[in-house]
Amino acid sequence: MTPQPPTDVNGSARVAQRGMGALAEKMGMQFLEFSVDRCVATLPVEGNTQPVGLMHGGAYVVLAESLGSMAANLHAGPGRLALGVDINATHTRSATSGLVTGVCTPVHLGRSLTVHEIAVSDDQGRRLSTVRITNMIKSAPTV
Repeated sequence: MTPQPPTDVNGSARVAQRGMGALAEKMGMQFLEFSVDRCVATLPVEGNTQPVGLMHGGAYVVLAESLGSMAANLHAGPGRLALGVDINATHTRSATSGLVTGVCTPVHLGRSLTVHEIAVSDDQGRRLSTVRITNMIKSAPTV
């Protein structure tokens, strides 16, 4: 069995150190929890909508991919890098205001692959989108 990093040791510190990325910051993403077992972040609907006022489906995917990739990188540990190789999303409802929340949980945490499911919901707890991301883990390039 592959040793796992402790659940929330340095999770928040790692986000602070590496940052969320320019796109996540530009979209207004806020991390609430960050551990190998569970990552949670919010995204405002305002500023992330289609021309008709609905939250853009791509915004759900940005939220989900950010959560899944960061969780996979935390699992990978020092000297390793997780890179997305597959993502799919099923949108089942639209948000028009408030915040959406993504909750990321692992489906599989392996030595070379991770799979995470991200449930995106609205302020009333209604599921808006279900996203699955697969990340490949490899050695980080030396700089």
